[in-house]
Amino acid sequence: MKTSDFYFDLPPELIAQTPLERRDGSRLLTLDRATGETKHLHFYDLPALLRPGDCLVLNDSRVLPARLIGKRAGGGACEVLLLIDRGDRVWECLVRPGRKLRPGAKITFGDGELSAEVVGEVEGGNRLVRFDYEGIFLEALERLGKMPLPPYIKAELADGERYQTVYSKVTGSAAAPTAGLHFTRPLLEQLQAMGVRVCYVTLHVGLGTFRPVKAENLDEHEMHSEYCIIPQETADAVNETKRAGGRVICVGTTSCRTVESWAEEDGTLKASAGWTSIFIYPGYRFKVLDGLITNFHLPESTLIMLVSALAGREQVLAAYAEAVGERYRFFSFGDAMFIGSRIDEPESKKPEALE
Repeated sequence: MKTSDFYFDLPPELIAQTPLERRDGSRLLTLDRATGETKHLHFYDLPALLRPGDCLVLNDSRVLPARLIGKRAGGGACEVLLLIDRGDRVWECLVRPGRKLRPGAKITFGDGELSAEVVGEVEGGNRLVRFDYEGIFLEALERLGKMPLPPYIKAELADGERYQTVYSKVTGSAAAPTAGLHFTRPLLEQLQAMGVRVCYVTLHVGLGTFRPVKAENLDEHEMHSEYCIIPQETADAVNETKRAGGRVICVGTTSCRTVESWAEEDGTLKASAGWTSIFIYPGYRFKVLDGLITNFHLPESTLIMLVSALAGREQVLAAYAEAVGERYRFFSFGDAMFIGSRIDEPESKKPEALE
């Protein structure tokens, strides 16, 4: 199977540049993975698509304000984007201008509250940067750092919390797990009240999410690695749901990749932590996941390949063509899909606005 098999035409004006005022007001396209049937709803209709005994798995990772604007010791502005914490105050970073930030280069941020030195280079051109600071590093980042929005978003974000899920807790991502941006606290409470289990995993999203697939054949693509955690209570909730005949619905490709990375062949999940580089594309047999809530993804990306593994490439591309025709909003701040089997028709009625 080739990368070009996952291409589709996307008008640039459909790439959402800002979030909607209301999180759960986004549109929701449902795709029945068994029949290919689609329906057009809104995210606030989600309770009608779930049943008591189902289990939602969400990624509680929180985006690090990892974009730092600084000054080089020799003069001139520079930008440092934190990617991976390598320990001992050293981070792997993406830097600009790269030609000016070789090992030995020194940088200051703010009024000198934070300083750094480039101490090495790694394969691919990233730098190893050692930071010097007083107090707590994350607190300094909250004051000095900016939100690292995806490259296809050109507009400035007025409220950084709109690029965080309402349940984000564990700081460490370079990008948001965007399928979760549609949830509000009242919507989660409504789902739990009707008997849907809600549990959490952590996967710290890396910038590899946005890197294009350069290999022509999928089996030649090298997937990026990301750190993830499955708590014991989540493993227990998923296992109990499967035993009772409920559906496990992952919120986002990150939650999907986490549970599928650590599941046994029989679908049993156990508490786990570690790095995953799992690459899911058509031909993959899902061990845990029964359904997926996800946004609309880039053409020829690993994410649309994952979705195609679940619902079939032809059905997914047909649904995407329908979404383009219906003028859905795409990517991080865009609309959502619900992919599953036996999707019932909800009695869609717009509820009172939820905060």
